[in-house]
Amino acid sequence: KGKAKGQKGKKITLKIAKNSIQISSDGGRRLDLSKMGITTFPKCILKLDDVDELDLSRNMLRKIPSSIQKFQKLRWLDLHSNQLEELPKAIGTLQNLFYLNICNNKLTTRNLPEDLNLLKNLRILNLGLNCLDSIPTSLGALKELKEIGLFDNALTTIPNSVKKLPKLMKLNAERNPFPDSTNQEKHADSIKRIETLYLVQDKDLCCSCLKMCQDEKDKLNKLKNVTPSPSKKLSFPLLLTPNSSAKDNQEEWRLR
Repeated sequence: KGKAKGQKGKKITLKIAKNSIQISSDGGRRLDLSKMGITTFPKCILKLDDVDELDLSRNMLRKIPSSIQKFQKLRWLDLHSNQLEELPKAIGTLQNLFYLNICNNKLTTRNLPEDLNLLKNLRILNLGLNCLDSIPTSLGALKELKEIGLFDNALTTIPNSVKKLPKLMKLNAERNPFPDSTNQEKHADSIKRIETLYLVQDKDLCCSCLKMCQDEKDKLNKLKNVTPSPSKKLSFPLLLTPNSSAKDNQEEWRLR
């Protein structure tokens, strides 16, 4: 009596998990357990380790176990909008992974496993809306990387090994505390190929959020037709992120 009870999430059974498997457009098997109020990684899904895609986004997960390595066929892993403070080293064993979204969590640079650099086939990586104060230079080993989100962190610089990745086409580093305007312009020059990076699909947004995002996109399209003054600093459009348009305060993004 008198002790606060911990938050208890929804229990996922094997039957619920099996019923949550969908067939993706390319014929792959997708296990979608997003928005289900899960607080603990459901061990029962380890029996479904032959799926190609796993979506655990928009839950309340604090930890991903090392047993994630059992999903060796996994090509697509979405963990955005949870309460993750670290990732297991075992995530580096998912050699078929080409999409990894860990946006909107509580990850720090210290708890970002170096083994991420083992994901040689990774094409899209979203690290936005976390607590990163630096980016490991070892991520420069991800030679297949085409898109990366680094927005809304505590970065003061981006390593050249990442900026100069051979296939990188889109990078978003908005709303980081780069030390001065000169350095910000330097970062802008290095990612001048970037226009807009979408890491969620329209179907994943509620009607009001989708309308808000579409309105923002319309505003940006109008701005493209206006010739900027020579003194105006380079800027990049908003990276569309889960649930809402971007806000200055990260905590406003957190799912309660």
